[in-house]
Amino acid sequence: MGYNGVGLPTHTVTTTRTKASKMYKEKEDHVVRWMFKFVGRRMKIILFIISTLVFIRVLYVWHGEDGEKVEVPHSGRTNKEQISNIHNNLSYVRKAAKAYRPRPPPYFRGYTLPPGHPCNRFKLPPPPADKKRTGPRPCPVCYLPLEEAIALMPSSPSFSPVLKNLTYIHEKPLNRKTEFGGSDFGGYPTLKQRRRSFNIKGEMSVHCGFVKGPEPGRGTGFDINEKDLLEMKRCRGIVVASTVFDAFDDVKSPSNISKYSEQTVCFFMFIDEKTESSLKRDRSFNRTTKKVGLWRVVVVHNLPYTDGRRNGKVPKLLVHRLFPNSRYSLWMDGKLDLVVDPHQILERFLWRENVTFAISRHYKRFDVFVEAEANKAAGKYANASIDFQVDFYKKEGLTPYSSAKLPITSDVPEGCVILREHVPISNLFTCLWFNEVDRFTSRDQISFSTVRDKIAARTKWNVSMFLDCQRRNFVVQVILLLANDFFHLQRYQNNLNVC
Repeated sequence: MGYNGVGLPTHTVTTTRTKASKMYKEKEDHVVRWMFKFVGRRMKIILFIISTLVFIRVLYVWHGEDGEKVEVPHSGRTNKEQISNIHNNLSYVRKAAKAYRPRPPPYFRGYTLPPGHPCNRFKLPPPPADKKRTGPRPCPVCYLPLEEAIALMPSSPSFSPVLKNLTYIHEKPLNRKTEFGGSDFGGYPTLKQRRRSFNIKGEMSVHCGFVKGPEPGRGTGFDINEKDLLEMKRCRGIVVASTVFDAFDDVKSPSNISKYSEQTVCFFMFIDEKTESSLKRDRSFNRTTKKVGLWRVVVVHNLPYTDGRRNGKVPKLLVHRLFPNSRYSLWMDGKLDLVVDPHQILERFLWRENVTFAISRHYKRFDVFVEAEANKAAGKYANASIDFQVDFYKKEGLTPYSSAKLPITSDVPEGCVILREHVPISNLFTCLWFNEVDRFTSRDQISFSTVRDKIAARTKWNVSMFLDCQRRNFVVQVILLLANDFFHLQRYQNNLNVC
């Protein structure tokens, strides 16, 4: 067949097509063989990449923003074995993540000093034979070096047995119906409410001072100005607190305190308006910063009691309410001077012992009945009121101290210093202790063992009582007296060695 009269060789066209098709087929076969060869060599790498991408995708879907578990839809192409492997890999990754990113323990469980540590071998030496000095005296204490004590400060709170959540009662209007005792500041809990407060549960709400308002220091009695309250809320670690009322004691700054503690520990001294007037004449008082050395001076208004001793029990026993964000506190009587760093004290008597409340026992008396008689003989409180309180406790089961109470070493504390961690159970203890002081006499040494033993009977919690000579190692008693001031001299004699 021709095209415009020109004949075309049909075999040429046919030959050309046949050759191109064969060449293409040979090239395709070569590429396929090359691909299979490559896949054979690189199969492990490809499968690893594919598995990794699938795993990441599944992990993302599995833990979506809503946190809901996603079901894989059924498909004929779904490889059940592959999905099972993904689940296994996911479980392995979770376990590995926990192993490489350990969470801090929920509770502090204590520690032991390494073998051979000097404090493990430390023993109290016998008291010096000094016939001229027969009264109480300090004894050596094995403190850790400051750096070690700071490093051992627990990062987690201690365990609070039974009680996990403690709230406080405030009443408006105030209910004054009770059998006896109570006050507008602490409330008027009935004896039935008192009994219930010793029935320890997981969640409790108890009277704990400041009943006229939900926030201590604001229209509750023991009122504090807003600027000071704000600073008190900012204390989140250790707080050292003390009081001076009636201008009786001299305000002196703690000594031997490290720069680290000066910057991280809160030092608060609570005073009344009478003490403020006296303090303004003291050269050590900085009117601009409201400080005496390390002490931040806080003036308390609208004191709840006419008895200065009872007013002093508010910051002494309710420091956890005044400093709601602090973890640890060291309370000391206003007539004492602190001479050891707070970190070293807390390490020795709280953290090393793995306890949440520590107080020194009385240097001489161990029995509540003996203590009550000593208080009456010294005119500490009305004899009839002391007798009424002791008789009330006797009817509840109070007995004289004996070796049968071991390992409890004393029923009478030397209440000049209190070391504590602010956990629910120790907070409950001081709340109920304060309620006894508010209902009965202000002599907290008489009510101490009753509250301690009632809580210990229902929990595994107890109070650590260290030696009074150890307390005298880190606080020093200094009282300044006017030579011709008989009133101060008489109070000095009444308060000597008794907090």
